[in-house]
Amino acid sequence: MTKAKQQGFGTAPVFFTAIATILGAILFLRFGWAVGSLGFWGVILIIVTGHLVTIPTALSLSEIATNQKVEGGGEYFIISRSFGLNIGGTIGLALYMSQAISVAFYVIAFTEAFQPFFEWFSSTYGWELPRQVISLPTMALLGILILKKGADMGVKALYFVVAILFVSLVLFFLGTTDYSANNNFDILNFDFRNMDKFFVVFAIIFPAFTGMTAGVGLSGDLKDPKKSIPWGTISATFIGMIIYLFISWKFTISASPEDLMGDQLIMSRIAIGGVFVIPLGLAASTISSALGSVMVAPRTLQALAIDKSLPFNIGNSFLSKGKGEKNEPFNASVITIIIAFVFVAVGNVNAVGKIISMFFMITYGSLNLISFLYHYGADPSYRPSFRTYSLLSLFGFIVSVWLMFKMDFLYTVVALVAMTLMYILISKTHKNRSGLESIFQGAVYQLSMKLKLFIQRSKKAKGANSWRPAAVCVSSDSFQREKAFDLLSWISYKYGYGTYIHLIKGYFKSETYYKANKIKESLISKTDDKKHNVFVDTMISPSYTSAIAQIVQLPGISGMENNMVIFEYYKDDIKSLEQILENYQIVRDAQHDICILRSSNDKINFKNGIDIWVNQRDVDNVNLMILLAYVILAHPDWRRAKAKVYFLSGVKDNEVSKTKLLDLIRQGRIPMSEKNIEEVVVPENVDIYDIINEKSKEAGLTIMSFNEESFQNNRDRLFTSFEDLSDILFVNNLNSI
Repeated sequence: MTKAKQQGFGTAPVFFTAIATILGAILFLRFGWAVGSLGFWGVILIIVTGHLVTIPTALSLSEIATNQKVEGGGEYFIISRSFGLNIGGTIGLALYMSQAISVAFYVIAFTEAFQPFFEWFSSTYGWELPRQVISLPTMALLGILILKKGADMGVKALYFVVAILFVSLVLFFLGTTDYSANNNFDILNFDFRNMDKFFVVFAIIFPAFTGMTAGVGLSGDLKDPKKSIPWGTISATFIGMIIYLFISWKFTISASPEDLMGDQLIMSRIAIGGVFVIPLGLAASTISSALGSVMVAPRTLQALAIDKSLPFNIGNSFLSKGKGEKNEPFNASVITIIIAFVFVAVGNVNAVGKIISMFFMITYGSLNLISFLYHYGADPSYRPSFRTYSLLSLFGFIVSVWLMFKMDFLYTVVALVAMTLMYILISKTHKNRSGLESIFQGAVYQLSMKLKLFIQRSKKAKGANSWRPAAVCVSSDSFQREKAFDLLSWISYKYGYGTYIHLIKGYFKSETYYKANKIKESLISKTDDKKHNVFVDTMISPSYTSAIAQIVQLPGISGMENNMVIFEYYKDDIKSLEQILENYQIVRDAQHDICILRSSNDKINFKNGIDIWVNQRDVDNVNLMILLAYVILAHPDWRRAKAKVYFLSGVKDNEVSKTKLLDLIRQGRIPMSEKNIEEVVVPENVDIYDIINEKSKEAGLTIMSFNEESFQNNRDRLFTSFEDLSDILFVNNLNSI
């Protein structure tokens, strides 16, 4: 349980945290170089392309934030409550590392404001000072401020540095140069340059736009997140974009491409008093960005720990602890500062910066996907007060994925592999958590409904060439025997569909309804380890006969009608067999194929395969018997197993009978090789049952047929003999295949 916090921040900290991060180090150190590299319109294209991601993300984030209470952790909280704690934890850890390393990036960039000092020292004393002389003390001071004063101090400092940033930008726009005075400019004549390097430049510039969600990390400290997050995020996004458009124009008219590319502090040569103002503005922007990141990152980590989403449980308790009545993430701040110190000491985060961009892009893509899935799933509980368009969210997701691969294919693969490994580790640590939650369920429900309607309305679904088993199985002995469920799972694994009904005898009332729900939960839990594709349900009915009448009228889970009913009885349970045989006619009248499984206690010998027994009177059942064997053998339980057909014939007509069987197999395109067909000649005065017992006693499953004649005249012996066989599936085909 989290400690109650006195939430007090309004919209301003969200806006200023975001805008200070947007107008940060990239603006002062790299944006002039980008304009010089690509030209005015090339950079405008970069700004537009970047905002094809950030604007949909800002709108999606604002929408989600107005539908639910956004607690501590900001983006992590939203993602984890939508995709589930395991996936949310994976993306949350990536987001946290991006935020923590960003602190180091901004501190290192901050040292560039002291470039005149480093140049003076080099010319005076003849040797180069390392940048860590400035960056490490700065990181230490920043860490002390956050650990001592917390977010309150960070927000107060934020207002001060944003004011400096504003003044430096105003003086930059007011400044003039000889280049601008001696040239006439027409915006329509500005050119594109080096467009073959567009995505190289984009990858370097894109972090300038990633600050728009920085303020969301303060969600746990906001008075009204549903108001502050949309207003602060959207306004910072659009204002930042407009400022960058004007900055591109100012760079283009103020300096030559060579000067823009050759001097990373070119702004100091353009602004009024630029020698002092621009380094001060750079220092203000970078330290404010670092300040924003060092406030937000620990809150993400604390939220991860509170949810116990870290891959190692030992750290959750330590990192979830806060300090003071506002539960300031003190321990998480310590860890964040240590990580930042390591990267500041290294002094080069260019390679890591690409990974950071990838993780930010994954976060943005996730937020857009969440918004789209909420819309598509049509969940009535999703009622945000601010709404965006579902197609805009989908567009933002697609562009995020596309840009990741365009920016750097290798780093994208590295980022995705790292996150996959992290997800596997988190899932193993937290096995009791589902990977996906209701957000995908709604989308799956909608997609399933549309597909079912399509299949039902499609005439092709009823064509002979598209036949596949859609079986429903009914049993009252689900907790005593599992072979009926196993058979259904084999059938529905790849080629068919399966519905398993546990029958509860009784009248429908509150007690039996409650019992049915509990049994269904138990069945789902019991069969979960089987990795099946079977739909499990329960049915309350006063009699077995009324249950069968209901079952043959059930709609198929695939959208197509059910076409097969599977019964099951234990080999020594004559009473259950009689009950099945008494209701045979109901299924026949419904024009369903009928399968009767006679199960045993014997362990299935999968490697011994499936034996299929056919005689001259089984021509109507041959196709279904062989097709069922083919469907069953597709299941991993039966890997390396084969099916064999035994054709029973008399001495006189054996050659004619085999030819007829082969013709049937060819005409029906049944997947059975001639070498797997063995003709068994039945001598006179020899019991066929004895032959079957002898040849198939080791088979994993034996398939036999029955028809109307054998059912009426020989059913007692047919279903109760074969003592030497383990499991037998009796098949009666009532449909053309």
